[in-house]
Formats: sequence, C-alpha cells, structure tokens
Amino acid sequence: QVQLVESGGGLVQAGGSLRLSCAASGRTFNRYNMGWFRQAPGKERELVAAISSGGSTYYADSVKGRFTISRDNTKNTVYLQMNSLKPEDTAVYYCAARMFVGGEYRYWGQGTQLTVSS
Repeated sequence: QVQLVESGGGLVQAGGSLRLSCAASGRTFNRYNMGWFRQAPGKERELVAAISSGGSTYYADSVKGRFTISRDNTKNTVYLQMNSLKPEDTAVYYCAARMFVGGEYRYWGQGTQLTVSS
C-alpha cells in the first residue's frame, strides 16, 4: 500500500509555470506506475500525464509540449512541471499510483488546486 500527498498548487497567471510534487510513502515506490489526473468544475476527471516504473511517459494531447512528468525514486516523489499555463488548465490535480500498467489506479492523493488567471 502507498499513501500519496500532493503539494505545489496555487494561483498563477496565464503563461506562467508551476511544479507539482507528489510524495509517496512506502518502500516500493519504484515499482509503481504513477499518474497525474485533473478535474475541473463540472468536468470528468482526466489523465494528464503518466510515468511507468521504468520511466516511460504518456501525455494527454492537451498538455503535450507544455507539461513534463518525472520521478525521483530516491525521494519517493513524482513531479509535474507545468509550463505555458492556460486558464483551461485550472483544476484540482491528483496524483495516483497503480502497480501494473493498464490496471486500475488504486491509490490517490487528496488533490491540490491549480488556478490559472487570464
């Protein structure tokens, strides 16, 4: 089992940058495949970016070229670097973990709010 705690959200102007962090508990973090999701008011939760235990990455088309997901297994932390932010990026961002690629994300953080002003 793993517990996840996000941090780094806040208010930023359009065009700005922010980095989200997700700290994980447990000794097997390096075995987990990690994802960043977001949910805007009135919208469904969507997968923004993911990184496998081996370091392979996935990005939603809406963030490709602007967001970068990375992980530091020595710190049990996954990051989401967000550049060129747009008002439509405003959402609650969640970190999630799953053991197997293609499996269900079983573990979730509490979320961190990002607000991008125009």
